[in-house]
Order: sequence, then C-alpha cells, then structure tokens
Amino acid sequence: MTDSKATPAAMAEQGSRNLLVRVAAALVLAPVAIAIAYAGGWPWAVLVTLAAIGLYVEWLTIIGVAREARIAGSGAVALAIAGVCLATTRIDAALVVLALGLAAIALLSPRQRIWATAGYCYAAAAEIASVLVRLDQVYGFVALILILLVVWVTDIGGYFAGRGLGGPKLWPRVSPKKTWAGAIGGFAASLAVSGGFAAFGLGRPGSFLLLGAALSVVSQAGDLFESAVKRRFGVKDSSHIIPGHGGLLDRLDGYVAAVVMAAIFGLLRGGVDGVGRGLMVW
Repeated sequence: MTDSKATPAAMAEQGSRNLLVRVAAALVLAPVAIAIAYAGGWPWAVLVTLAAIGLYVEWLTIIGVAREARIAGSGAVALAIAGVCLATTRIDAALVVLALGLAAIALLSPRQRIWATAGYCYAAAAEIASVLVRLDQVYGFVALILILLVVWVTDIGGYFAGRGLGGPKLWPRVSPKKTWAGAIGGFAASLAVSGGFAAFGLGRPGSFLLLGAALSVVSQAGDLFESAVKRRFGVKDSSHIIPGHGGLLDRLDGYVAAVVMAAIFGLLRGGVDGVGRGLMVW
C-alpha cells in the first residue's frame, strides 16, 4: 500500500508547477492591466468596475450569501452605474449611486447584513479610489504604476524571501505560510522601487521612500485582512478565476488597501482632480 502523504520531493514539484502557473498568468495579465491603465478614461473605468463587481461577488461567496439575488444584484447594479458615472468623471454622481447601493444592501440583506455591506464598501472603495488616482492627466498613470509595482514587488519579494529564509511566522492563526522574513523582504523590495521613482526626479527621495514603505505595509495588511475574512468563514480561495492565484480577492487584496490609502493621501494633498499629482510630488 502506498503512502497517501505527499513526500517532500512531490511537494517541491507541486510548488514549482504552481509557481510557473502564477508567473505565466502574471505575464499575461500584468501587461494588459498596465496598457489599460495607460489608456485611462473609460477603458480604465470599465476595467476597475468589472473588477469591483467581481470582488463584491467573491466576497458574498465567501460569506455564503452569493445566491441571494437581491443582495448580489443591487450591489452589482450600483457598482456598474457608478462605473458609468466615473467614466464620465462624475464623481459626485458616483458617490450618490454608491450610497444608494449601500442602503439597498443594508435593507435587503436577510442575514449577514454587516458582512454583506462591508464587502460592498470594500469593492466600492477599490472602484472609486482606482479611478481617482488615474484621473490626473499628468501624474495619474505614474502614480498608479508606482502603486502597482510596490504591491507586486512586495508580494514577489515576500514570496521568495519567505520560501528562501523561512523563520518565525508573521501571524500563523490568520496566514500560516507568511513569515517575518517574507514581510521584511517584500518591504525591502518596495523601498528599491520607490527609490527608483525618486531617482527619476518625481519627488524627494526621503518622501518617496516613506511613501513606498507605507504602501508596502498597507498592502501586506490588506493581504492579512483578506486572509482573516476567509479564515473566519473557512474558505481557502475566494475563487479559481485566475490560474495559480485563486480569485480576484486573492490577487487584489494588497492593491485595494494600497490604492485606497494612496487616494486618501492624494485627496488631502491634491484635491479630486489632482490625486495623482498630490501623491507624486509629496
């Protein structure tokens, strides 16, 4: 009789296959996302709206109410209409629509009301923050690329540092595989990226390093937050829509936290029309 437990060699081989799938998916998806981000305008608004609807549906799936048509439908419709408003830069109208969607979900939810409204707010924040950061015609694309690169290298640096160095777990009860070595490795990678942006004269080096550090920390916190939600409901992956990565929530958790923080900071520095500028010339 063969041993049903996987051997270390088999586990290593499976890990290598998963890594190859992750890399292949990233090589396809990352250029597409960057190209649409560069185009800006309605193509970017459409992409982030579709992503926001996907995030909301996956959240409902995790908490077990995705089949409640009234909850899923009202939230998806509100996010879609808000996306149309954002595509035409009607930020005020988008906020009104999103607020109405929140009220509808709160009233229609027969169970898991708090969790359903929290998921909707999560998706709505990702949608509007992504558009606000890109809105600035001069600095919007560069600011968005900074956020994306910091999130990506934090994830990549954390993956390889964690696997290579191991050591104490970061928060084993929430995410058993994450280590302090991985967290520090991802953090260091983000400093390298933000330092590179500063070298091109886009801001003061010290300020850029602080910005990169803040985005990296918030990104990792967003990752842990999503892991905590899944663990709360006993779910491993939010879905299997992205090969090697799981679902949109699994892939975008760090980005959502980082872009929302960046949008808030940019609003404080540059106003609605200058979020990207406020972020880049700190």
